[in-house]
Amino acid sequence: MPIYMLSDDIYDFPNVNQATQDGIIAIGGDLSPERLIIAYSSGIFPWYNEGEPILWWSLDPRMVMKPTEMKITKSLWKTIESNKFSCSFDTNFEKVIRLCAEVERPEQEGTWINEDMIAAYCALHELGFAHSVEAYQDNELAGGLYGIAIGHVFCGESMFHTRTDASKVAFYNLIQFLKRHNFELIDAQQDTNHLRRLGAYTIPRKDFIKILKRLVKYPSLVGNWGDGTAKLKEVIIEK
Repeated sequence: MPIYMLSDDIYDFPNVNQATQDGIIAIGGDLSPERLIIAYSSGIFPWYNEGEPILWWSLDPRMVMKPTEMKITKSLWKTIESNKFSCSFDTNFEKVIRLCAEVERPEQEGTWINEDMIAAYCALHELGFAHSVEAYQDNELAGGLYGIAIGHVFCGESMFHTRTDASKVAFYNLIQFLKRHNFELIDAQQDTNHLRRLGAYTIPRKDFIKILKRLVKYPSLVGNWGDGTAKLKEVIIEK
């Protein structure tokens, strides 16, 4: 099956059912904030290596997680209750994404978080759609994560840690925030053992898309999540 070539129209994404068996649905286009918001709202995300054209994916099955179902081990509870890490939101987005880019991942050469991706997600952050959670220890950034929030869905992108459990504590703080603000789903995208241990699981893509279409219709919490200035806004997604 030939892979669909995107046009300049930011709405120009094919039906996710046209994806290849691996999950590739389209090639080309750009990483403009508007196109990224349309993509994530449609269950599609970019993922490609440096020097390659942009590839767009919609995996089947899809890994997801409900904020109410995070699994917390006794050792992680102990770390959380120790307050050894202090967490914040949206205070150091670019550094978080750059440290995520440096994470060594088994069976993967290099990283998909290249300079174009960093610029694109930083632009989304400036617009109030992409967010970071930081975990500090001794005033040093020890772990964190970032993702995109649309409606009542948080689309997780990547996480890192330089000290044990730092990213998990950041994730725990994200979970508490999402529950307070009525988020119903985390789109974790790819199936990994690490995410399964935290409580994520896979569902058929058709079920994910059905849930996603409902959740992205809610107003989005746009702005800085750390300083109290974020506001609920209607986001026009459909053409």
